[in-house]
Amino acid sequence: MSNLKHHMDETSEKSFSCEICGRSFSQKRYLNRHLRTHTGEKSYACEICGRSFSEKQSVNRHIKTHTGEKPHACEICGSCFREKSHLEHHMRIHSGEKPYTCEVCGKAFVQSRILKEHIRSHTGEKPYSCDECGNSFTLRSSLNVHIRTHTGEKPFSCEVCGTSFTQKFSLTTHMRIHTGEKPYACPVCGASFTQKSSLKNHMRIHSGEKPYVCKVCGVSFTQTSTLKNHIQKHTERNQYSCEVCSKSFSLKHHLRRHSKSHNV
Repeated sequence: MSNLKHHMDETSEKSFSCEICGRSFSQKRYLNRHLRTHTGEKSYACEICGRSFSEKQSVNRHIKTHTGEKPHACEICGSCFREKSHLEHHMRIHSGEKPYTCEVCGKAFVQSRILKEHIRSHTGEKPYSCDECGNSFTLRSSLNVHIRTHTGEKPFSCEVCGTSFTQKFSLTTHMRIHTGEKPYACPVCGASFTQKSSLKNHMRIHSGEKPYVCKVCGVSFTQTSTLKNHIQKHTERNQYSCEVCSKSFSLKHHLRRHSKSHNV
């Protein structure tokens, strides 16, 4: 019945128009709800924390963050969600459905929101700016994490050892030190890792890929950390000095090339 009512609302004449932006609605209550986006009116307040919302359904949804209520359960894996829409998005993990496709590169996504965020990787748009330093980000969540570098806030604490982190992801990874969990396994040799990035680095042992190249001597490495350590050796041992100007070099052939500028 509710679906029929929604269909009737969609197909009926939109006779209620917003005087501010011109948008039209089929019912006056929809127009009234829309007008709050212009006026900023938030007449529905959470009785627990006082936060205000423009719609009753929004405050009801918010209250579940306090109560912990998650009435929508996945029949396949048992995961529970506060909203039915969240469960519907989750079900696509099991079904493999990705209905939202990027027109630029063809990559598909389970949610329209994720597609919208992805498109910014093509456009270069970074709509979220830090008021402190001016750095911009494609995601609001990235900005929130960045702001903690200024405030020093580390809201995610380990219950075992007390170490705190700026991101929940970092805490999740850290907890594996205590649990011993290594969920990322190499399909070639079976070695397991606590982080996906560690598995990615390990796979280069099998593939032979060495994408990080030293600009000084051309030696390649599988990891950036190994390259940094290698570069440090160059900077620490500039043992080849020019007898004319005393300029130092880490490699002998660089000194030879430099010496030609003095016609030596």
